[in-house]
Amino acid sequence: MADLDNKEQAELDPADMEDVEEVEEEETGEDVNSKERQLTVQMMQNPQILAALQERLDGLVGSPSGYMESLPKVVKRRVNALKNLQVKCAHIEAKFYEEVHELERKYAALYQPLFDKRSDIIKAVYEPTDEECEWKQEEEEELTVSKQVQEEMKEKAKLEEEKKDEEKEDPKGIPEFWLTVFKNVDLLSEMLQEHDEPILKHLQDIKVKFSDAGQPMSFTLEFHFEPNDFFTNTVLTKTYKMRSEPDESDPFSFDGPEIMGCTGCTIDWTKGKNVTLKTIKKKQKHKGRGTVRTVTKTVPNDSFFNFFSPPEVPESGELDEDSEAVLAADFEIGHFIRERIVPRAVLYFTGEAIEDDDDDYDEEGEEADDEEGEEEADEENDPDYEPKKDANPPAECKQQ
Repeated sequence: MADLDNKEQAELDPADMEDVEEVEEEETGEDVNSKERQLTVQMMQNPQILAALQERLDGLVGSPSGYMESLPKVVKRRVNALKNLQVKCAHIEAKFYEEVHELERKYAALYQPLFDKRSDIIKAVYEPTDEECEWKQEEEEELTVSKQVQEEMKEKAKLEEEKKDEEKEDPKGIPEFWLTVFKNVDLLSEMLQEHDEPILKHLQDIKVKFSDAGQPMSFTLEFHFEPNDFFTNTVLTKTYKMRSEPDESDPFSFDGPEIMGCTGCTIDWTKGKNVTLKTIKKKQKHKGRGTVRTVTKTVPNDSFFNFFSPPEVPESGELDEDSEAVLAADFEIGHFIRERIVPRAVLYFTGEAIEDDDDDYDEEGEEADDEEGEEEADEENDPDYEPKKDANPPAECKQQ
């Protein structure tokens, strides 16, 4: 540690050393602890010192503590026995997840009739009865409003609905149901482009299909479209292949099934309607003659429908950083659609599921604010704390 201190002192800028020396001369009569604290603050503001410390900390990451090496040989043998037991636990856990997958298959068959009826209502194939359309409010909501007010509100809402029905034609089913769901979910709305929306208005249903019993673990997302002017496919698919077994080279890293790869499908675009490509024109100047010509090129275009053309995972399993990032994001989206969007679609359509997610983030935000407040309070209570004179926020942070 003494060597590091000497190195830090040697790397200090001469101007910084002058500041340190001046502080020492001015505060010779003050408390020693206070002086040391101020010296530490000044030194830690020096970028060279921070870089040196960071380099030392980086060197410590992943290094053994030395505790295991210090154990007697007989104890190390017993620890190895525990690690072998842990490997067996990982293999049992893998079997557990395989059975969970079988349960998912079983219950998917029970859910599907309900999802099929949901799809029929959205597509106007089935008109729900008055009894099916009656939504019972929570008791807490009913307690907050008197019965008389409730009746008045219901009557007013009924009149407004009748007025709206008179003003426009009766829409079929629930128009733009899935497009609205996508636009309400940040993870999906970030993928949407303006040119995708007219296509997704034709999306009628999303289904999840699990691999058959005895087959390698996988699931397929099926996007069902009504006939449209953009492509001839009625179903677009995306299949995710999973593995639920520990890696022999690193069995302790097993943490449940992992997605090993995914395959999309070919979209049969109508001529001139492929939103995943765009045409650009470039002007090229001839070096010798100086003449200019215009060249037309077709290049990739941002679109949600790139989701159906993921990067292929080579047999070696090695990917470049960009492909790894794309696949990681792709896996997250596929898993989210399967786990959350399909089972709870109506709640994302109404926004209720989004409100639940926002509540979770708000709680974290409040905790962060509290911690920030505590830090500010500590600074203000510090006798050596001096607020900066220029405390005005930058222009973009000021209130309008």
